[in-house]
Amino acid sequence: MQELVKPIASKYLSGDIRPGHGDAVLNVEAIDQPDNSWDVVIVSHVLEHVDDKLAVSEIYRVLRGNGKLIVMSPIIEGWNETYENPSITEPRDRLLHFGQADHVRYYGRDFRGRLESAGFNVDEFCGSGEECARFGLLRGEKIFVGTKQCA
Repeated sequence: MQELVKPIASKYLSGDIRPGHGDAVLNVEAIDQPDNSWDVVIVSHVLEHVDDKLAVSEIYRVLRGNGKLIVMSPIIEGWNETYENPSITEPRDRLLHFGQADHVRYYGRDFRGRLESAGFNVDEFCGSGEECARFGLLRGEKIFVGTKQCA
């Protein structure tokens, strides 16, 4: 993603909670950035690992009016609701329930509503075969674009 965005952005900052994995150490649940300071935030395969309500609220806070959240996350379209269970904490149990040892949920179709409840207007896109190859997307993966509503 960085290769696509960095050349066209006037300001670009990658963040990760792990030191050395981004330009800055950032916790998506408590983003150390000022309110209304970013035009775009890209979150690729992160929300299924964290407290998504906190994370989405923080992203909304740091975005300027009409700012964009671009998010990708595993979604089971056949499920109406997200499957999560906070009592499942052991990595082997998370692997069994959520498909990966460090996931805390599998999203269902209600994912859109979770973004909307934070205040975003949500659009979604699915890349073509050519776009998947070009941009490294999973086949059939949806890209959600949330736009922060202006006050």
